[in-house]
Amino acid sequence: MLSLGLAVLVIPLGLASRRKSLPWPSFFATYAGDTLWALLVFLLLRFLAPRRAALTVAAVALAFSFGIEFSQGYHAPWLDAARRTLPGRLVLGAGFLWSDLVCYSVGVLLGVGLDVALLTRRAPEKAAPSVDMGRPSSR
Repeated sequence: MLSLGLAVLVIPLGLASRRKSLPWPSFFATYAGDTLWALLVFLLLRFLAPRRAALTVAAVALAFSFGIEFSQGYHAPWLDAARRTLPGRLVLGAGFLWSDLVCYSVGVLLGVGLDVALLTRRAPEKAAPSVDMGRPSSR
């Protein structure tokens, strides 16, 4: 559930990063949206598959993100029409950029970092049998 809560927080951040009316630094305005989009993909997949290993979720999120980016080179009329809508533009993007692949990689890595830091429930470590090397055995 925590991954869904984080995803809900990422959505307005990603949308705000695209607002030209807000005075974002140019680097942030250029790259944050795509980075946050990939983070959102990771978090949503993590919510849908909470028992999967974080690296498996990361691989699927990255493959999905890269697939969407590479699909932007395909221009069927129905797909271009979908991309002209706000939801279509937000999910499918508008045009291929190599820099988006870097942003997606960073976003998924952020997701893995959040997963390790916040989402993954660590099993209690099994205590190793203690060995007292300093005292002779009582046998």
